[in-house]
Amino acid sequence: MVKRERLYDAFGELVYAMAKADGEIQAEEIQAMELLLKHHPWAKQIKWSFDYENLKHHSVEEAYIKAVEICKENGPDPEYKYLIDLLTAVASAVGGIVPQEKRLLHTLLQDLRARFIEDFRKNQLGDFD
Repeated sequence: MVKRERLYDAFGELVYAMAKADGEIQAEEIQAMELLLKHHPWAKQIKWSFDYENLKHHSVEEAYIKAVEICKENGPDPEYKYLIDLLTAVASAVGGIVPQEKRLLHTLLQDLRARFIEDFRKNQLGDFD
């Protein structure tokens, strides 16, 4: 499991990737993020990571790849439910979820599931075919 700080950095990177997926980050997406972060204990870390990615103008792919690797290294975590809710809120903030955002969310879920199923198989915890 990775340090919590790194995991929440990854959350910020993924929120950045989601907000940027349709080409530009819009004020409504930032507002949706901030609303959901309002009561989260790691809100400052997630927002800092989002702002850093935005400041550096990283591509969606760069932010996504870096973040997913941290999530994979971390392994299963109940906080991923919060992450999916956060990403969905950001994607829905302006005109609903567009195809690029839907694709990013779908890819994230596939990547994490594939890794966790592989971990289960390695540890002989079950067969999921």
